[in-house]
Amino acid sequence: MDYKAALVNGIDSNSKGNSDAVTSYIHTAPVTLQRKPFLQPEGDVRLSHTGTPRANIAATYDQPEGSQAGNWAKEHQNQTVLQQHCDYFDQDKDGIIWPLDTFRGLYALGFNSLFCILSVFVVHFAFSYPTVPGHLPDPLFRIYLKNIHKDKHGSDSGTYDNEGRFVPQKFEDIFSKYADDKDYITARDVLNMLKGQRLLADPFGWMGTMTEWLTTYILLWPEDGRMMKEDIRKLYDGSLFEEIAKERKHSSK
Repeated sequence: MDYKAALVNGIDSNSKGNSDAVTSYIHTAPVTLQRKPFLQPEGDVRLSHTGTPRANIAATYDQPEGSQAGNWAKEHQNQTVLQQHCDYFDQDKDGIIWPLDTFRGLYALGFNSLFCILSVFVVHFAFSYPTVPGHLPDPLFRIYLKNIHKDKHGSDSGTYDNEGRFVPQKFEDIFSKYADDKDYITARDVLNMLKGQRLLADPFGWMGTMTEWLTTYILLWPEDGRMMKEDIRKLYDGSLFEEIAKERKHSSK
């Protein structure tokens, strides 16, 4: 198809966002122009197979090897990225997150006691049962990391797949679709993302995603209103929790 024919059909294959091999937007569907997905520059193989989920590393275009600082990748190679995200709260590493674990973990991150208590009730009430190994609810509302993938909800970015793996394409799409390819995302961008990712008849997913991003903003609390892309990536694999907790512990001495 030549350029004139492409325009007639509502497709501009020479514009930014489309490539010779892939048509990612068409003019007759404006939403595809407004939310252009991430396209890796042609010939750049820094991050191969962006649509293939990574089981144990949060690989992005800027960090194709994931979190390599310290021994993070080695210590967590036997966990999915979603399990890594939650591992910080499992302080005794028994594969079970108790309500008290969640409270202590959040408090160590700098959240006040009231917020921690409220979060414990919300998180464990909503996310305990899907992870239990049997059919009966856990009376202590514990969360079992082995089955944490069952807690994935709708209306999110899709960066975690249904098995708890990390999908680079979906992560990059957050910033290409809603942050104009910047290396940070603002509260306004997040609101646009929440609106853009909403699924029909999914109030639980809407509230879950909104609460997660609100908590993320409070945790980072950027002075300039910019949540950096690398911080968000490290949040997905949980390494950011470890960094912030250690920094706060050292600063308090």
